[in-house]
Amino acid sequence: QVRLVESGGGLVQAGGSLRLACAASGLTFTMYDMHWYRQAPGKGREFVAVSWSGGSTSYADSVNGRFTISRDSANRTIYLKMDSLEPEKTATYYCTAQHPIAMSHYWGQGTQVSVAS
Repeated sequence: QVRLVESGGGLVQAGGSLRLACAASGLTFTMYDMHWYRQAPGKGREFVAVSWSGGSTSYADSVNGRFTISRDSANRTIYLKMDSLEPEKTATYYCTAQHPIAMSHYWGQGTQVSVAS
């Protein structure tokens, strides 16, 4: 059974930083593309960043340069370091795992990030 468990969310002041973590189990971690998405109140889910199984990373334009995604394969965990947070980054952040060939796609339960102005 695949499980993705996010942690690290919370309340932070504008300009502050948070580091989210997502612990994966039940899958061959190194074979999956690991994404972060977010959903702000009243809006749809949007892509934030991805750690490709091949080792590279990509970011949404809105976070490029301020967010960093990283992968710890030994511990089957991905991280999202968020710097210079702005109130508009308030959202529930979700971790997902997608197999690039089988296209199986799994989601975590999300962790809430609130940025106070």
